[in-house]
Amino acid sequence: MNTTIIDKLTDEIIAGKRIRRGDDLSLFIQAPLPVLQMGARRLQDYFCGRHIDLCTIVNGRSGRCGEDCKYCAQAAKHKTGIDEYGFMPREEILKHAKANQDAGANRFSIVTSGRALSGKEFNEALAAYDEMRRTLTIDLCASHGILTREQFKQLRAVGVTSYHHNIETSRRFFPQICTTHTYDDRIRTIKIAQEEGFCVCSGGIIGMGETWEDRLDMAISLAELNIQSIPINALMPIKGTALQHLKQLDGDDILRTIAFFRFINPTANIRLAAGRKLLPQNGATAFRAGASASITGNMLTTSGTTIKEDMELLAQLNLSNKDND
Repeated sequence: MNTTIIDKLTDEIIAGKRIRRGDDLSLFIQAPLPVLQMGARRLQDYFCGRHIDLCTIVNGRSGRCGEDCKYCAQAAKHKTGIDEYGFMPREEILKHAKANQDAGANRFSIVTSGRALSGKEFNEALAAYDEMRRTLTIDLCASHGILTREQFKQLRAVGVTSYHHNIETSRRFFPQICTTHTYDDRIRTIKIAQEEGFCVCSGGIIGMGETWEDRLDMAISLAELNIQSIPINALMPIKGTALQHLKQLDGDDILRTIAFFRFINPTANIRLAAGRKLLPQNGATAFRAGASASITGNMLTTSGTTIKEDMELLAQLNLSNKDND
């Protein structure tokens, strides 16, 4: 494919054009990857500059989840041998948050297993967020499943500004991945969080058996929701889960996905997440071809990259997670 087509589309997006559902998206699959990456880099430079957002998470409640998401090591129906525990003690959460803040991360999130955090454990989470707000400066994010409007109001009151809730895949493919809740349950939760003033972080997982069209559809759906933080996870098949038999994605497939997500969501932070180790140079190529953010530090059930390693990598690439650099 002639680079002129991608160059022209890149210019149009910088000038204000946005890709919509129903547009011909075949060029994102047919274009040579280097050509697509050049356009993604131009868009990233224009809309994000040199800034790379680094967020960190702690697994605040692990395992025993009653949902049946096929990819998840924490689903009770899967026998994966992970650690299982109730809500983490507040002092341990604060220790993790302060360590991540001191290491230079931009934001910190408590992530909990299960359909929703509720009751005593939700109150414990509120207390932890409130203490972090009062004693730390790191931005606070939360990921506690399908919450009520009242719960979102309570989270806002204690200083949480971002909420993470993936749509995971396309509407078409979602029933192949989960049957205990619906795609619309997730969309409804995202919209309530936005209405209550949260910046919503929402993306999904690629490599679960979906098509390229499903990935493109997910990118369009996130644009329609005006999501400004989009984590892209590459499936790391975990023994004991329903998807343990799938092969890991090729790095170029992940890079292509990142690049066209930048075209379809030009102003968003496209965030590297699980599966980053499958990328060339641990994501260095991606940071110059569409990815403007990453989850860093200890991951949930798959190994990640330390904050120190990421800070060194960004410096080598003449990038920074500091607003004034």
